[in-house]
Amino acid sequence: MSLHPVSKMIRTRVEQTNEMEHSSPVFLTSSFSFDTAEEMRAAFADETDDNIYSRFSNPTVQEFTDRMCVLEGMESGFATSSGMSAVFASLLTFLKKGDHLISCNAIFGSTHTVITKILPKYGIEFTYVPASDPAAWEAAVQKNTKMIYLETPTNPGLDLIDLQIVGSLAKKHNLIYCVDNCFATPIGQLPVEYGADLIVHSATKWLDGQGRVLGGIVLGSKKLIHEIYLFCRSTGPALSPFNAWVLSRSLETLEVRMERHASNAFFLAEKLEHHPAISWLKYPFLKSHPQYAIAKKQMKNGGGLFCFELKGGLESGIKFLDSLKMLSRTANLGDTRSIASHPASTTHAKLTEEERMAVNITPGLIRISCGLEHAEDILNDIIQAL
Repeated sequence: MSLHPVSKMIRTRVEQTNEMEHSSPVFLTSSFSFDTAEEMRAAFADETDDNIYSRFSNPTVQEFTDRMCVLEGMESGFATSSGMSAVFASLLTFLKKGDHLISCNAIFGSTHTVITKILPKYGIEFTYVPASDPAAWEAAVQKNTKMIYLETPTNPGLDLIDLQIVGSLAKKHNLIYCVDNCFATPIGQLPVEYGADLIVHSATKWLDGQGRVLGGIVLGSKKLIHEIYLFCRSTGPALSPFNAWVLSRSLETLEVRMERHASNAFFLAEKLEHHPAISWLKYPFLKSHPQYAIAKKQMKNGGGLFCFELKGGLESGIKFLDSLKMLSRTANLGDTRSIASHPASTTHAKLTEEERMAVNITPGLIRISCGLEHAEDILNDIIQAL
């Protein structure tokens, strides 16, 4: 019987034990034992898929990974301790001294630090490309280019990149195509349909959905993920089995949660777009978004985030955050509780002012992560704080 990917994901689980439990147990163990010395030797020789050590593999972590493979339409995956360890592994596994990376210039602050401060220490070059300039991607390709890395929608400005155009470019030049799909989630967007070789997530965000645990994952072909597995097996960014158990349970409600997050965000964006205290507001499914046509082509919904620029800049931003009564002030996103953040002083504070302005992270920029509260309650809190 053919199943919808969400149904198939929900029914994907670790093998049932003799206890006949309905909900999968958590295998909270550091190591695994063997009946014979020969079985142990074969496992260490990679002649079997037996679990050895939870830094290498773990049944609970594998269930989470298998479920994500179903949702993203990928062959294989490796789960990591955080989103940034997944990003780092996706880059350092394949890039070496003398290689060149192309990345969109609007990316998460810590990813920016990895690309601009850490990769150069290993002799890896990079070129930043404006998210909204398709021609610049082709122009950035060099003889030593090895990979293209991007986020869409971008963090925090919600710019959109045409996945099909960049995917065709990557295929043309035989480049590894890596997409951070954290903001859209596999419910809202499937990069594999546009040729993505690797898909990266911070599972800490929408995948968990309740602000409880850290986690990350990289998904791709068996061949590419095996290389990432070998890198992570030795460097050690393993996902905790308990965190994997939490994340695996969370995936069962991801679709229904994202429907509410997206509907709340769309409602709020429409209501606030022309508020007199706001200079501009961006949400992918608003017709006023500069890349609205791209959003409608490659996204199933507009996601759970919107951002806006307050008139009055930094001073207005501080006043707004301090005036909120219900929304949380935290740098996280993708929670059941709505969150307001000020990227210029938090997630992107390590960027220079010039770097922030280049990706439209202005002093008065506010990013809203819409939770599952009633939309009118979120709206009322934002309006009273403006």
